[in-house]
Amino acid sequence: MKSFHSLTEQEILALAISQEEEDARIYDDIAEGLRANFPEQANEFMEMRKQEDEHRHRLLDLYRSRFGEHIPHIRRQDVRGFVDRKPLWRIRPMKISTARKMAEQMELETRRFYETAAKRTSDAGIRQLLGDLAAEEREHIHTAQSMEVNADTHSEQETQKRLFLLQIVQPGLVGLMDGSVSTLAPLFAAAFATHNSFYTFLIGLAAAIGAGISMGFAEALSDDGTLTGRGHPWMRGAITGLMTTLGGLGHTLPYLISDVYTATTVAIVVVFIELFTIAWIRNKYMDTPLGTAVFQVVIGGILVFLSGILIGIS
Repeated sequence: MKSFHSLTEQEILALAISQEEEDARIYDDIAEGLRANFPEQANEFMEMRKQEDEHRHRLLDLYRSRFGEHIPHIRRQDVRGFVDRKPLWRIRPMKISTARKMAEQMELETRRFYETAAKRTSDAGIRQLLGDLAAEEREHIHTAQSMEVNADTHSEQETQKRLFLLQIVQPGLVGLMDGSVSTLAPLFAAAFATHNSFYTFLIGLAAAIGAGISMGFAEALSDDGTLTGRGHPWMRGAITGLMTTLGGLGHTLPYLISDVYTATTVAIVVVFIELFTIAWIRNKYMDTPLGTAVFQVVIGGILVFLSGILIGIS
């Protein structure tokens, strides 16, 4: 993946064209998902799709005048710093609130992209167009905010709160889930192999700290936050690393109890509390259906837990 700051003006325009094409298709998918139950809102999304097409045409005209007919195929996933988007075709039936939040996040990210790109270009024509498109994307945010049925008027502050979820809640949740699940196998393998609480505690502590360091660096290097507003990469990395370590320590600390069987019983109870808490957080804050969240987290955690036991007793 290339960093955004390394892109040339030609590559920035090519990326902008590609992004407008993708956004238009996403609005098509949203409109199709809403059409059966919310036809009026579906039509509004189709209007937004037409505006994205108009943005693309303006970008294409400017690109041709500056760089000719060939447009390099640069996608958002080729550039570090964009937020991963959920596949909308899997969200059926679609709620107005889901569609609105998706549109707000898309438009805020695109607006940040145009504002950041405009500051980096020295071409007056390119800077003007990118600035105009940023202002128009801001209007799209307000349009999306007004769509939810029987909802109060939302301001851009509400969108910023959702980005707070990306900056704090999401990296913390990723870390907590990884720390709670990935350390189960070595911890319980050690408990059943050694039948010694202290040695098990040391192994669990090492696994938790090692996982925290690994996950912290992985998160920090995944996105520099320039385009997404997800915050400073090292802050996100620190949050992820800390929560990963805490997730591993939760079921490691019971092994400070000298009796290994009592410690294991307490640790198992802690594990189930951790897994169901993570499933609840994913359901509440990340729009993951509760059944899916339970299956992904709890069932996965149980499988890792059982693998640790099998290894330990073998």
